[in-house]
Amino acid sequence: LAEEQVPPQDRRAVKAAGQTARGQAGFSDGNSKWLAPAKAKKIPPKGNSVELSSDGEVEEGSWEMEEEDGSSEDMVDDYGALSSEEEELRSACVILFSCKTSVLFFVLRGGLSEDESEEEEEEEKAVDETSRQKVGQKEEESPDLQLNLDIDEQFKLPTNEQIEREDILLSPPDLHIVHQRIKGNMEVLQDFGEKREEGRSRQEYLALLRRDMAAYYSYSDFLLTKFMDIFPLPELINFLEANEVPRPVTIRTNTLKTRRRDLAQALINRGVNLDPLGKWSKTGLVIYDSSVPMGATPEYLAGHYMLQGASSLLPVMALAPQENERILDMCCAPGGKTSYIAQLMKNTGMILANDSNAERLRSVVGNLHRLGVTNAIVSNCDGRQFPKVLGGFDRVLLDAPCSGTGVISKDPAVKTNKDEKDILHCAHLQKELILSAIDSVNAASETGGYIVYCTCSIMVEENEWVVDYALKKRNVRLVATGLDFGKEGFTRFKDRRFHPSLKSTRRFYPHTHNMDGFFIAKFKKFSNAIPQAQKDEEPAVEAAAPSPVPNTTMEPQPKRKKLEGSKADKEQKPPQPALKKRRSLQAQRRPLKAGQPYPKMMRPQAPTRKKHRVKPSGQ
Repeated sequence: LAEEQVPPQDRRAVKAAGQTARGQAGFSDGNSKWLAPAKAKKIPPKGNSVELSSDGEVEEGSWEMEEEDGSSEDMVDDYGALSSEEEELRSACVILFSCKTSVLFFVLRGGLSEDESEEEEEEEKAVDETSRQKVGQKEEESPDLQLNLDIDEQFKLPTNEQIEREDILLSPPDLHIVHQRIKGNMEVLQDFGEKREEGRSRQEYLALLRRDMAAYYSYSDFLLTKFMDIFPLPELINFLEANEVPRPVTIRTNTLKTRRRDLAQALINRGVNLDPLGKWSKTGLVIYDSSVPMGATPEYLAGHYMLQGASSLLPVMALAPQENERILDMCCAPGGKTSYIAQLMKNTGMILANDSNAERLRSVVGNLHRLGVTNAIVSNCDGRQFPKVLGGFDRVLLDAPCSGTGVISKDPAVKTNKDEKDILHCAHLQKELILSAIDSVNAASETGGYIVYCTCSIMVEENEWVVDYALKKRNVRLVATGLDFGKEGFTRFKDRRFHPSLKSTRRFYPHTHNMDGFFIAKFKKFSNAIPQAQKDEEPAVEAAAPSPVPNTTMEPQPKRKKLEGSKADKEQKPPQPALKKRRSLQAQRRPLKAGQPYPKMMRPQAPTRKKHRVKPSGQ
């Protein structure tokens, strides 16, 4: 080691020489031998400043001595000089990570000769050039690699045998594989002309896509077929994904008891994170997070708000009830819309809250009492019989029972338990209810005459089909709902054509409006008369394209037929008693032929019969 070769007396001279040399521009070749980096010793464990001396004895505080001294030359002398290049690089790495990094680095650089520094610069330049060449080669190869990846990842339609084999081997399907197949299939269908396989039709791709989506999202094949008819394929995926996420919790402020600002402040003080629902609502609040249950706060129990979905506010806003009106809520349970109508009317007028299910009316009564509604009457009647029970309302709200395909996030059972019979059954019931609702409205109302029809379904059979049926059967027309957002209703769907005014209806979807799927239509009744002329033409009308909305010019037609029919009845009525007399006379003459003696009764009637026969001859 350096300590054994150099005596202790000469160390001071070496240090002084090092100090003088350091002040110069560089070091000579003679000084470079003893100024070379020393061999690094093993670093002792943390907390122990122990070092072995050349004699093998333990020297404590050696690290402390170096730090106090602060001179890089002492450290070099203590470690000793090395000759090999590998040891120089190794020692340089250790020195860079030591506590005296900056000082030792400069010493190391100063100890190198000019030739060595030039060689290092040349090596660095060569390394830079090679790295640039490698980057250029990668850039040139990257397009080819990308093309190869695209070719490898191109979607190929599996055969029926492969699908059956996959079903057998993977009894629960691998959702990751199914999801990747859905993505590839969607890409092919979006650019079907270029990406499809030769000899494969679009129907095969759609059948595979429907099968994979049914397995991935747990839907029935019937329901997915219906959804594929309604939505484009990219929008369908968004709709199915939105149904897997619950809708945000929303509440409606009861303005009969408080204001939205005061309610929001009270809930914020209780640890509720909330925001206004939107510009379209003046009473709604959306709840992001709450440290307390929203259905058990003192504000809830006091009736300051109602837990209600955002989509349930829209039908009442479209109805736009006025004060001192008579309003019918035909299917009112659980009472959210009824209480909203009452607060818009400021507890004036009269609201008839009806529902056919007596058990659900309990929640209606409880909510109305809690919210402070005093202008409502609760009834338990079948809505289809309601015009006979009571009529003459200014406005009617019909939230018809439906299949629930717009609230799948709340009731996932709808994915599999609905079929064609359920949809048609709901549509038939809705047609009966909407005719009853229209008949319950007074067209001569000064402020009203409106009917709002809404469902929590997105099926065309339950929405546009029912509305178009009502336009044919009653003297009503569609008007604007007053809602400035939402998608327009269908005017054509597959092979059916609906009335052009169905554009004024509104559809709401979970993936576009972040609320439950909903449909809203608003009618204006312009005549209390019920058109009867279309009864004989029902089959032809249903088979053909829909007829235009009946208007006032079509009303006199049934009246003319009635008048013509009455005139014909008057003309036919006089001969009826004459025929009866003839039959009675014939019946009376039969006993005469048999020889029964009734001469006195028949003599006065004989001349009448002769006179009746004589009149046509001209006497």
